[in-house]
Amino acid sequence: MTQPGSDLRDATLKAQYEAYPYPERDPKDEKSRLLIGSPSHLREIDYWVFGGTRPSSLPLRALVAGCGTGDGAIMLATHMARAGRPGEVVCIDRSDAALGTAKARAEARALDNIRFIKGSITELDALGLGTFDYIDCCGVLHHLPDPRVALNGLEQLLAPGGGMGLMAYAPYGRTGVYMLQDALEILAPVEEPPKTRLDTAKRVMQALPATAWLRANGNFGDHLTGGDAGLYDLLLNPRDRAYTITDFLQLLDDTGLETACLMEPARYDPSLLVWQPQLKARIEKLSWPEKAALAEALTGNMATHVAYVVRKGRAPARPDCCDPDVIPLMREIPGAELAKQIRLDGTLLFAFGTLEVSIPLPREARTLLPLIDGTRTVGDLAAAMAAQGMSRGKFLRIWREVFQIMESLNRVLLRRDPT
Repeated sequence: MTQPGSDLRDATLKAQYEAYPYPERDPKDEKSRLLIGSPSHLREIDYWVFGGTRPSSLPLRALVAGCGTGDGAIMLATHMARAGRPGEVVCIDRSDAALGTAKARAEARALDNIRFIKGSITELDALGLGTFDYIDCCGVLHHLPDPRVALNGLEQLLAPGGGMGLMAYAPYGRTGVYMLQDALEILAPVEEPPKTRLDTAKRVMQALPATAWLRANGNFGDHLTGGDAGLYDLLLNPRDRAYTITDFLQLLDDTGLETACLMEPARYDPSLLVWQPQLKARIEKLSWPEKAALAEALTGNMATHVAYVVRKGRAPARPDCCDPDVIPLMREIPGAELAKQIRLDGTLLFAFGTLEVSIPLPREARTLLPLIDGTRTVGDLAAAMAAQGMSRGKFLRIWREVFQIMESLNRVLLRRDPT
């Protein structure tokens, strides 16, 4: 897969990431923290891509296509190392500076399951990488000359049954960004060196009128806390487009892919945003893509779309949450801690970025969530609740409701060990 040759914007983009590798990271920080996010969280991959049934002994071969300074790659390789999972994470990027930072971060963690290759996502066929069970392409497609060609090339590298984790910019949550980009196209043209363009952008930000929409947008903070690299990538990136969820789903369809999950699923459920029965009834009649589009339009704060995707017709069949042999897993926050966040009125205040939504839960959720420890099966949970006087029928009804809510929030996932 090779795309047409370089143009001025592509050359400028390449120069940008050599001058200001993004995101700005200090390898010394690896001693004190691991950055966690989506996509490429190992438990998410196991569940959303493979349906929670892929044997943990089976090596996982992962590609991070456009790794930048390494956030997703370092997280995944660290998760695999901690869990004793065999496999490797192959990272490609065309920026020497970005690869240097990512390598230093891996060395700081003594990771031996990760390797780095200089190369372009638009020329993957020349690298002879083979196939992968999982491919991460996070924050890359929207900077490419032809995202469809690039995504199609990645799809061709997927092993049978594999999937990808993608992130693309979304327009409404980035209100103000493209206005400033237009202004800087005039004041800091792409022909100028990166340092000169950055200096101009800083001066513009110092003089930014109070009415500029960017000032009112709290959905991201790269221009405030992301250093020079963050400011440059947000406002000076020479090729930057955003996708509504409708456009994003069309991009997937055009390349033979479909979503296994949008992150978080509940974020795209507009029924959580309204309380009037008349509106809920109208929403119920909508198709899933229409519901997702409505949620995006109503909330206005989606700055990105994160998705796990698979080939069309190959979405994994996930385990029945009421199967007594299935094992519930907390994605990250321990169940006991999550239970403490449930308010006195039985609701969980959940943040979808800058939007907080009250999610009603059965009162028994406070008791159920702390029981989830990654080893107990659903049958074990039922037995524990039976010891407190709960019938099996009531347990199954309540557990299904709790799980479906927590799954939609990407907080509780499932694993079924293969027999």
